[in-house]
Amino acid sequence: MYSPQVLNHFEHPRNTGELPDATARGQVENPVCGDVLELALKVENGIIIAARFRARGCVASVACSSRLTEILVGRSLTETAEISRENLVESLGGLPQGSTHAAELALEALAETLKPKVDS
Repeated sequence: MYSPQVLNHFEHPRNTGELPDATARGQVENPVCGDVLELALKVENGIIIAARFRARGCVASVACSSRLTEILVGRSLTETAEISRENLVESLGGLPQGSTHAAELALEALAETLKPKVDS
C-alpha cells in the first residue's frame, strides 16, 4: 500500500521536534481528518538552514512532513515556490489516492510558515 520511502519516513522521521531559534513558524490542520502539522524554519540570508516539524496524523502526513523538511534545507525562499504536490509525492515513491491530502497539508504548512506575520 505505501512505498518503502513513505514507510521509512514514517518509521524514521527526519527533522522532528522543536527548533528553538526558528525565524518562521506555522501550523495547519486538516479539519476533515484531524491531521495537524507544525513547521519551523531557520532562515539566514534568504536560505533555509534548518527545518523541523511536529505532526499528529496518518502515516502519509508524517512521511510528507519529514520529506518536506529534507527538501527545504539548503533551498532559498524563492526556490520553495518550485516545490509542488507532485514533486513531494514523487519523491516519496507515490502515495495511495486517498493519502494525497498529506502532501497538500505539508505544502499548506510551508505556505503558512512563510506567510508574512502582522504584529498585533
